[in-house]
Amino acid sequence: MISIPPGWIIIAGAILLPLLPKKARSTAFLVFPLLAFIWLLMLQPGNTWAIPFLQYELILTSVDRLSLAFGYVFVVIAFIGGFYGFHVRDTAEQVATLIYAGSALAVVFAGDLLTLLIFWEMMAWSSVYLIWGRRTEKARGAGMRYLIVHLFGGSVLLAGVLIHIHETGSLAFNHMDLSLSSALILFGFALNAAVPPLHAWLSDAYPEGTVTGSVFLSAFTTKTAVYALARGFAGWEILMWAGAVMAVYGVAYAVVQNDIRRLLAYHIISQVGYMVCAVGIGTELAINGATAHAFAHILYKALLFMGTGTVLFATGQSKLSELGGLSRTMRWTLILYMIGALSISGVPLFSGFVSKSVVVSSAEASHQGLIALLLYLASIGTFLSTALKLPYFTWFSKPKAVKTQDVPKGMYIGMGLAALACIAIGIYPDLLYNVLPYPIEYHPYSIQHLVQTFALLIATIIGFLVLFKMFKNEDVIVLDIDWFYRRPAAIVNKVFVDLPSFVFGFIEKIVLSFTYAVIKFSADPVKSLWRPLTALEPGKENGGLQTQTYDPDRYRIMVGLMVAIFLVVFIIVLALGLLTV
Repeated sequence: MISIPPGWIIIAGAILLPLLPKKARSTAFLVFPLLAFIWLLMLQPGNTWAIPFLQYELILTSVDRLSLAFGYVFVVIAFIGGFYGFHVRDTAEQVATLIYAGSALAVVFAGDLLTLLIFWEMMAWSSVYLIWGRRTEKARGAGMRYLIVHLFGGSVLLAGVLIHIHETGSLAFNHMDLSLSSALILFGFALNAAVPPLHAWLSDAYPEGTVTGSVFLSAFTTKTAVYALARGFAGWEILMWAGAVMAVYGVAYAVVQNDIRRLLAYHIISQVGYMVCAVGIGTELAINGATAHAFAHILYKALLFMGTGTVLFATGQSKLSELGGLSRTMRWTLILYMIGALSISGVPLFSGFVSKSVVVSSAEASHQGLIALLLYLASIGTFLSTALKLPYFTWFSKPKAVKTQDVPKGMYIGMGLAALACIAIGIYPDLLYNVLPYPIEYHPYSIQHLVQTFALLIATIIGFLVLFKMFKNEDVIVLDIDWFYRRPAAIVNKVFVDLPSFVFGFIEKIVLSFTYAVIKFSADPVKSLWRPLTALEPGKENGGLQTQTYDPDRYRIMVGLMVAIFLVVFIIVLALGLLTV
């Protein structure tokens, strides 16, 4: 019983939640992560739970220090996020959030690729509601693109798993060597980690999520991918370079953003780049760094999204060009947001300082000077955009004609808990270091590290003041990789939707006309031969039989359903073929 995956407890909570009285659901939402945390405390490295499946074995629970570290922070942020979203009365959003959190937790304790894949896909379809739940046209489009991208990534991951089973005869999820299957699996993991050029879904979708939903989105998908990369691909050098480029790439796009939540979304890409880079370095210190930074990032990034979400909730605005002068009316939001901003910027006494430095130190210890330089550059851009630009133009710039409404107390409680966690880790690093996968002898508060950090921070502040006039907040479109699949959208729609719909409609018209002719001929062969076939035009009543005028929208679901059925059958046949070879 102890080895039952803690994620299942949260998923069970999602099933039970709609059965409870409406007034009790927000409270119950908090109970399920708390129960999962208690369950986690009973797990010990080495605990497993396996069941037979065909000629294989599904390892539903596989516990080690790496999975425990991610498990702890997942349940903590689910609990904190429950306070932040205590005011939410959308039961569907609450259920989707619990399934999303539970699935992410189940992934990190999955010991085989099939179990991981099942919960991986559950994360995709449950999290999309956190985008659609905002119920705007932009959210609908972003959510659809998010779902399509992740279903594509899941399909590639499935193909890799099936080929891996064929190559090795095993479902076990361990460190992988270079092969076709591992390359496909790596692609699926890298897409969820938002490694460029597979990243645009994140900056597209996360800013369009609900106020509460974006907090959870920032925590789970990319971090489960980091866990999976650390589990299966530690030491792959391509990840080291991809992560370093990723860190700078995300910052470069963040600096020019006008939307405050889009700015933070690009910073997720940058910060996850540190983790991916550390996984690519692959030493024990680097894996500790990736884990530590993922742990700290989940807390401070959630706090940042809570702060910007509170601004959106109170003002209805999320663009810097439409905000300003909120320091008087939203002082506590500013204070709590700044704790997250100082954390992500690596300022001493805050969590990012004790986690990010482990990653950079691992690069220096591995004699990767260029990699370390790129990570330092990303740190400068992070401080510039999240701790200087965003708070100044949101809270201190010239006041705009923006009205604010009262913010629920639960939102402040959630932000306060996340802020306390950021400060506690920054002041007492062993809170974090004691849960890392490997023993660590690292002291972040060395004189050299402190001097180096303050030098970078002061230089960044001076640069911001000198170049202040260059920061123009305008509502412009910044092109990214998603341009390549947004641009041909109209053509793709015509080829794969309108054209099949037209063909199906034309075939229906012919079949109905022929059917009517046969019926009339059977009823009165002599009369039907004399009656002109022009009477068979759709939309006219002919002896009680009425054909329908063609409506292309009517066939969209039909065509989509047929394609989906074909893909499911194809995958099943492919899987059976591989397993029986």
